[in-house]
Amino acid sequence: MYDLHYWPTPNGHKVTLWFEETGLSYTLKPVNIRAGAQFDPDYLKIAPNNRMPALVDHETGISLFESGAILLYLADKHGLFIPEGANGRAETLQWLFWQMAGLGPMMGQAGHFRNYAPEPVPYAIERYTNESLRLLAVMDKRLADREYIAGPHYSIADMAAYPWAKLGAGFLPEGMEMPHLARWVAAIAAREATASAYAIADRPEFRQQDMTDEEKARLFRQSAATVRGA
Repeated sequence: MYDLHYWPTPNGHKVTLWFEETGLSYTLKPVNIRAGAQFDPDYLKIAPNNRMPALVDHETGISLFESGAILLYLADKHGLFIPEGANGRAETLQWLFWQMAGLGPMMGQAGHFRNYAPEPVPYAIERYTNESLRLLAVMDKRLADREYIAGPHYSIADMAAYPWAKLGAGFLPEGMEMPHLARWVAAIAAREATASAYAIADRPEFRQQDMTDEEKARLFRQSAATVRGA
């Protein structure tokens, strides 16, 4: 029923988490972002922002890009991992959008300047690391009195946040602890579906070596000219 255009990044993992939890059939379509597959003209027809993941629903003919939109579409269509009541739905959606607007982008920028920038930019490293830590602290405080982000049940809000929060341990300075966040990360990591979703990255077609300078340029030096030339 579904084609999932995917590469094993935090945003890609969000959607495989949902599929592996539900057991619904889907076909993985590798999008090797290091090789520039995201600029293929056929792919741009379903993902005009030249990013992944993207989803094609062959039953409805609908295609979507943006991981949050994909999770919400799937959850609504199948009634899975999103509460039915108005209050629970509102809680879930606000934390889903919180992740999309905050945790993912800020941690992505922090990771870039900490690991991939051609030369150190102290202000950028400090700015994005501190904001990532602030957002992780928001999660830790939120999880102090509930099992999952949006309440007592595992939801698409957790699936969206987990792949990024999982990386958060690498951002914590020595002596800083976030016990509620650590408990939540461990609980999700222990789920069978989580292990299945992350095991996809070990398949031969997804295994990755150290990034070359050419691959870094392809990923990190996109511009308006990149879009116009695609």
